[in-house]
Amino acid sequence: MGKGAIAVGAVAVLLLTAGCKAVAVDADGKPGDGTPGGKDGRPEASAPRSPARDPGGTAAPDPGGTATPPATPTPAAPPPAPPKTLMAPGDRGGQVRELQARLRQVAWLFEHPSGTYGPATAAAVKGFQGKRGLPRTGRTDTVTWQKLLAMTREPTRHERYSGGGMPPAEPDKRCLTGRVLCIAKSSRTLTWMIDGRAVSTMDVRFGSQYTPTREGTFSVYWKSRHHVSTLYDTAMPYAMFFSGGQAVHYSSDFAATGYGGASHGCVNVRDEKKIASLFAQVRKGDKVVIYK
Repeated sequence: MGKGAIAVGAVAVLLLTAGCKAVAVDADGKPGDGTPGGKDGRPEASAPRSPARDPGGTAAPDPGGTATPPATPTPAAPPPAPPKTLMAPGDRGGQVRELQARLRQVAWLFEHPSGTYGPATAAAVKGFQGKRGLPRTGRTDTVTWQKLLAMTREPTRHERYSGGGMPPAEPDKRCLTGRVLCIAKSSRTLTWMIDGRAVSTMDVRFGSQYTPTREGTFSVYWKSRHHVSTLYDTAMPYAMFFSGGQAVHYSSDFAATGYGGASHGCVNVRDEKKIASLFAQVRKGDKVVIYK
């Protein structure tokens, strides 16, 4: 047996007698730690791993990275709310009367303001809307109203009541006692009053600036049911004279043309039924008060 064989046998004996732990030797006979590695016993550096992929081939997100949320679609803007309706067919009141007066100013309505939103008013509003590129609804909404305001001026009280129906003015204090024909020029009304109580009211018109109706306190001195003016050769039914040739009487011209005309100084009444009733009640000597 040579020396090399003796050396290997001695190493085997030492391994057997160590019992618990085997000490590995490398190819050069140097002891190692049993861990695969390089020649110096340290583990070899491993190659970097590729990112794990899902079955579909998509790279898994990097745990250290920031995930990008999916884009949220921008909601569509809601349609604009329709303009608010201010007046519509069937409505009544002062604002309707103003609407009608303004439509008359721009020649879209030819009827006198009545305060009632009827078919003629709706047709006028439709025409006004269509001319300005607005929906032809016939209802007066905020857009229609603002355009009309911009094109017109504030109607006068007489324009609002060009067809009559104006509320009577506050009675003059001279009208509050006795039997009185209380006639107010500001409201173009005649109110028949007994002891401060209004019995009836009617529309009236007066003389022109060249033939004005006199103002003051008078009394009825003559009544003539079928009177005809000798000066103007015109009928003056239900005439109740109070100052010279001036009288309260029915006027067919006033009934036909309204406030487009004027009297020659008399107080014209256009409602024949009302003046016929008044004529039957008024007595000679009853007071007549005409004021602004």
